[in-house]
Amino acid sequence: MDLDDRPERVLLDRLDQYYDAVPRQGARAEDFGPLTLFVREGQGWPFYARPARGWSGAVSAADVAGVRVRQRELGLPESFEWIAETAPTLRAAIEDSGLVVHEHPLMVLDPGVPVPTADELSVGASVRITGPDDPALASALAVPRLAFAEPGTGVGLAGVAELAEAVRARAGDGSVERVVARIGAGLTAVAAAVDAGTALCAGRHQPVGAVSEIVGVGTLPAARRRGLGLAVTAALVADARSRGVETVFLSADDDDVARIYARLGFRHVATALIAEPAE
Repeated sequence: MDLDDRPERVLLDRLDQYYDAVPRQGARAEDFGPLTLFVREGQGWPFYARPARGWSGAVSAADVAGVRVRQRELGLPESFEWIAETAPTLRAAIEDSGLVVHEHPLMVLDPGVPVPTADELSVGASVRITGPDDPALASALAVPRLAFAEPGTGVGLAGVAELAEAVRARAGDGSVERVVARIGAGLTAVAAAVDAGTALCAGRHQPVGAVSEIVGVGTLPAARRRGLGLAVTAALVADARSRGVETVFLSADDDDVARIYARLGFRHVATALIAEPAE
């Protein structure tokens, strides 16, 4: 991608601004010069460190090490997330500090690009936005975890029985209530492909102004290869646009998954990078 192309530069700045804004909804920001660490207030999935908005200078391995020390003090994962093209010097500093960097295609659905409805995709399941009182919401929140535990696009082992056990294991931990609160505040929307009352695939989008990211789309491994992920993504796009969102984006796990999202009109615009300690 040519960063001298002004429309693309504006687009990437918009996405970078989004990545900085989302964690501020539920976290405090700690300043480390060229880097910002987001520390979640209360329970929930921990946030990351990322380049400070507006920083244009170099980033050193010592800068990264300082953030990692603070993450360890707080018991947080030593993780960093950023867009490669908007912070080109960060990767070397991250790798010099000993972290491993993973690349993910960053894809955007431009305004006005037509997307088929979930019904038009004919996946043999009811695809819908799940509200706070939807009986399928608990399984919709559990199914992505099983999906990501068996990565890839091939049919896997975990099925309805394993999903039911995952729902039971999370009962009472407050995770459903936290998502219900975010739904009520307009901070997230959950879509699911439901069959016999159970979500076989689910995902979310998280709007901030005119931009929203689709995250966590995962299909129950035993139910893969049915087009459920595309149908759920289409439902999320439709919901986002109904809320006035103009730019919808996502980061695909790899190039194979990116090709699936390209069927809906998403195009590869940049590279999302995630850094973490080696396993």
